[in-house]
Amino acid sequence: MADGDERGAGTGLGPVPARPWASAAGSPEAARAAVADAHRSEWALVLSATMRVTRDIDLAEECVQDAYVSALAAWTRAGVPANPAAWLTTTARRKALDALRRDKTLRAKLPLLIEPAAPPGPAAPEAPDGGDDVIPDDRLRLVFTCCHPALGREAQVALALRLVCGLTTAEIAAAFLVPEPTMAARVTRAKKKIIAARIAYRVPGAAELPERLDAVLTVIHLVFTTGHTAPAGGSLVRDELVDLAIRMARMVAGLMPDEREVAGLLALLILTDARRATRTDAAGRLLLLAEQDRSRWDRQAIAEGAALARAVMRSPVRPGRFAAQAAVAAVHAQAPEYEQTDWALLVARYDDLLRAWPSPVVELNRAVAVAMARGPDAGLAEIARIEADGRLAGYRYLHAAKADLLGRAGRRAEAVASYRAALELTQNEAERDFLTAAMAGAGGPAGGR
Repeated sequence: MADGDERGAGTGLGPVPARPWASAAGSPEAARAAVADAHRSEWALVLSATMRVTRDIDLAEECVQDAYVSALAAWTRAGVPANPAAWLTTTARRKALDALRRDKTLRAKLPLLIEPAAPPGPAAPEAPDGGDDVIPDDRLRLVFTCCHPALGREAQVALALRLVCGLTTAEIAAAFLVPEPTMAARVTRAKKKIIAARIAYRVPGAAELPERLDAVLTVIHLVFTTGHTAPAGGSLVRDELVDLAIRMARMVAGLMPDEREVAGLLALLILTDARRATRTDAAGRLLLLAEQDRSRWDRQAIAEGAALARAVMRSPVRPGRFAAQAAVAAVHAQAPEYEQTDWALLVARYDDLLRAWPSPVVELNRAVAVAMARGPDAGLAEIARIEADGRLAGYRYLHAAKADLLGRAGRRAEAVASYRAALELTQNEAERDFLTAAMAGAGGPAGGR
């Protein structure tokens, strides 16, 4: 969705459509489907536009939720509007204005019933005139708001995923490998701190960008990975999240063109997305790298991403985590055939990434590369060390990778047990179908998704 198109990407409603309703009468099934689709694709846009009215995250969320409830009734009665995002945004903002007027009236007419409030803390400085025009996209502005340095890093990222992606608390908890109640508490605390500290809903000034940059890039990366492989549902990819992440990465790159990590993240996303069309077959079955038709990969995107990756890796300074991940993605993207992948170089690239970003997930990916370079037993030895650490016990890809290598090593019974463990942790239907088929064959080719 390009900024400024009919659906109102960027800052608000966009032009009012000539036909306000796509159909004269709706059905409950059609209305439910349209509301579900609008929730997936338009939640962040509607919420961020509503926050410009409320300046209050909780109130904005409540009004947006009410707008979706109203949509279900209205769209069943009158049909789905031609511009669902505009309808939802108008409704949510109207509800927000009504709530603000009620609150103002209550405070004006019933002052004796209101407990004296504690003196407010110093207000966060407002953006200078024209500051909102630096990044004319409400969703990215919302990311910068969530990544305020007054919040802890995990709270920043979790809150942004909740608001920008519309992810459930359970999905965010799964991304962080923590229990759902723990993540719910973090999100609640973050919202309360934004209100208590009177954190302004605005794009920070140029001097404030560096201290928020890493958190913003982390959010964009997680938006992309959530879309690249959806945590649950019938589709492997959530296209709207992938496209949103790439668009936001390009905006940040335009804002901060000299930052290597920004270029590294953009390269990583472009290189990874270049094979989107080949990740499933016509029936929706997941295809691994070894099975994908490389002639259908987006060569223009690969050229752009590889050029960015080369530029950031040429610096004498050790690469950061996104630049190092881009270098890994470039090795895969530029291999003419799966069998011709330079596995030794890939292991070296993962070593660079581990130095920049020590992580058990990176160690797991490196273990797969080690298995391809030195044999399945070498990879299994690496996985055994990762398992002993315990941090990835609930990570489905640990069990799936182990199952694949066990199958390659001829240890079929153990492979089946590991596939079963992976299945118990997997909710995405495309991944479940793949794992079920692999378990039936007690093996299958290794490779990325």
